[in-house]
Amino acid sequence: MLKTMFVPIFKGEGRLEYEERPVPPIEQPTDVLVKIEACGICGTDLNILAVPPAHKATPNIIIGHEGVGVVEAIGSDVTGLRPGDRVVIAPRLTCGQCKYCRRGLDNQCTNYSTIGTTIDGAFAPYLRAPQSALYKISVSVPRDDAAFFEPLSCVVGSVARAPIQAGDNVAIIGAGPMGLLFAQTYRLLGAGRIIVADVSPYRLSFAEELGMDVALNPIQVDLPQTVHKITELGADVVVDAVGNQMGTAIKLARRGGHVILFGLRPHDNPPINQYTITRYDLTIHGTFVGLNPFEQTIQLLESRRLQPSQLITHRVPLSQLAQGVELMRSGQGMKVLVETIQG
Repeated sequence: MLKTMFVPIFKGEGRLEYEERPVPPIEQPTDVLVKIEACGICGTDLNILAVPPAHKATPNIIIGHEGVGVVEAIGSDVTGLRPGDRVVIAPRLTCGQCKYCRRGLDNQCTNYSTIGTTIDGAFAPYLRAPQSALYKISVSVPRDDAAFFEPLSCVVGSVARAPIQAGDNVAIIGAGPMGLLFAQTYRLLGAGRIIVADVSPYRLSFAEELGMDVALNPIQVDLPQTVHKITELGADVVVDAVGNQMGTAIKLARRGGHVILFGLRPHDNPPINQYTITRYDLTIHGTFVGLNPFEQTIQLLESRRLQPSQLITHRVPLSQLAQGVELMRSGQGMKVLVETIQG
């Protein structure tokens, strides 16, 4: 096993610098050392590296949280995992003691830490994490699909919030990786027509290649009018996967429909017509990372009924993380996977 690793360190203000760091040792009885095979680049990583940042991260840490790997070593109190087990990461570490955790709302924990945001993450050959952050996954799931565990778990947690019946029409605003994960999941759940909207021709073409029913560019068409024409009433469920499209989302929903607000754009504050929500009896769901959707997500990936790796357009070595980030930020790639193994 390597004793040191050459890893990208987040220095703040969009900067990454590579440093030689020791492979993290087991320190706590519940620690697990994972040899990371690959880690996806997430929109959160893009936000961390934006200038100014759209997501906070602690300087001098390793970022990255969409990792898959193999257990290398375990602490004395670890049960249920052993060296050689394949694992994926649920990066948000909650305290279990704050008032929200004790209400069962651990996704709203006020005393949490996050792998890849506040403590070292998975853009590295090795990750030390508490056992509570790791979920065993079958080796039958290809590496590239397993790497989608964390973002897919967010989708699984979100779709559980709004009821859906077979044949319901779904409109998704934003055809990036998360929007298309929603689309894949709703198709598996039996949605009727799946309509995706984006201003990027590349993303719309990608959605069509994945088999989505309708791909619309709101620059070229009147989006609410077109969605209502296609569905007759409006979409039963609308997902804002962008984070600033609530005003548009409520125009796409049928009366009595559901709107899922998923994307995060903390600096945006779009105007909202509350009358539409009230008059047309819309239900709005704010969804953040989901409430313990992890076991269901493992079962979904192990069923092989959904292959999120279809979204991967580029694979880069750890030494080219910055280039991978730029591929996604510039719209030249849909999803970039960082291959982390060294030596």
